[in-house]
Amino acid sequence: MINYRKAVMVGCGFVGSASVFSLMQSGLFSEIAMIDADESKAEGEAMDISHGIPFARQMQVYAGSYDDVKDAGIVIVTAGANQKPGETRLDLVNKNVGIFKQIIPEIVKRNFDGILLIVANPVDILTHVAQKLSGLPENQVIGSGTVLDTGRLKYNLGQHLDVDSRSVHAFIIGEHGDSEIAAWSSANVSGIPLNDFCEMRGHYQHEESMRRIAEEVKNSAYEIIQRKHATYFGVAMAVRRICEVIVRDEKSIIPVSTAMHGEYGIDGVVLSMPCIVGKNGIENKVPIRLSEEEIHSLQESGNVLKGILDGLDL
Repeated sequence: MINYRKAVMVGCGFVGSASVFSLMQSGLFSEIAMIDADESKAEGEAMDISHGIPFARQMQVYAGSYDDVKDAGIVIVTAGANQKPGETRLDLVNKNVGIFKQIIPEIVKRNFDGILLIVANPVDILTHVAQKLSGLPENQVIGSGTVLDTGRLKYNLGQHLDVDSRSVHAFIIGEHGDSEIAAWSSANVSGIPLNDFCEMRGHYQHEESMRRIAEEVKNSAYEIIQRKHATYFGVAMAVRRICEVIVRDEKSIIPVSTAMHGEYGIDGVVLSMPCIVGKNGIENKVPIRLSEEEIHSLQESGNVLKGILDGLDL
């Protein structure tokens, strides 16, 4: 029986540990098992995080094994090589596909039937790999996709417009990486078209502002890595949000990595698109309004990832 109050984190590096720390404070789970190739690392992180439980909510955080996945509601995979300064997310692909070929079969052996949430990079490629290696239904294998990128876009727009970023409704779609697309055609602030709202706030250089903000969002990870050598707090909050949507069966619309089957002329690749997500994973893709240029860019993003997939031995 699936226990949606239990999660398993595979990978206890910066992202995995920060995510468990965020989840511990969320109250979503009563139990989180932490797994890492370095067992001592998992034990140390679990001990450290557990010492904060008296300041949060009663639960268990412990170093576990793959046997813990069999009844877990969500297994989160952050394990993989880290992105180094000067590397793109796609540069990590061969290293991390090799790691997934070890991890995913261990999960499958335990007859896991919950939601498999992939966070390791390149996340769209690795979500496709996890779908193929696990044999789980596609709706149960989700990538964190552009949830964080979308958060960055909303934050930057909120700063630009001096308005609460939670009132901004806009998506980054496509690859979580260099070919990502800001879907400006469907962007709005509390239902007001974005350009109209910008003018209401005294901003008229729409094209220039959109280019600048999209570049800032795309380059955010590189900027952070250059300064502190890793990114983990933002993505930890994105992981927490995705888990909230699943555990609470919110049926919220978030841009996660999902298999494309002809939508926008794209097939056979996993891309980040807005989807309705609940306790059973992805329920539906949401067909947001896109311009012809945005659709073309989305197709190009799909082609970039398809070219990488064609070179993999799966």
